[in-house]
Amino acid sequence: MDEFIALIVEAVVLCGFRMENVFFKRAIELPGFFRPTKEWDLLVVSNGRLLIALEAKSQVGPSFGNNFNNRTEEAMGSALDLWTAYREGKFNSGQQPWLGYLFLLEDCPRSQRPVEVREPHFEVFPEFRGASYAKRYELFCRKLNLERHYSQTAFLLSREADRSYSEPASDLAFEGFVRSLAGHLLGVS
Repeated sequence: MDEFIALIVEAVVLCGFRMENVFFKRAIELPGFFRPTKEWDLLVVSNGRLLIALEAKSQVGPSFGNNFNNRTEEAMGSALDLWTAYREGKFNSGQQPWLGYLFLLEDCPRSQRPVEVREPHFEVFPEFRGASYAKRYELFCRKLNLERHYSQTAFLLSREADRSYSEPASDLAFEGFVRSLAGHLLGVS
């Protein structure tokens, strides 16, 4: 994941920001509304304004089921907390920050296998029937964009054996993610 973050940092610098505006692995706490603080994976802060907040997560097997629920709840809660703190004036800016979510999933037979759903009282949305965990994460990232919880999301699959990655959905590709981030930065610089 650090290699993807390094590419994002490079894009921030190419947009005209200095490294002193980029926070990665240090000073990454932001105030929340529902909790005192939350650590983000990357922040860009310039002239006392929050410009970028990025959450980068990954998951490897074997426990895809429990982790899927935890990751989705965490991502939705983080977005709600940040946007509510923003609404309450915590980031010294009238212009809203860019909020990104980057997710990297292990590409293996278990993450690609269709998963059954339980429907004891009500039917699930049809797109979840027979969807693998990889497909569920893809749907999740797309819905985060659709509902505007995040400015942009990216969903990547990775094979640990050869350190390669793939992009199963063009609308959730890394290049589009970085272009969205850069467009925001160029609009505020």
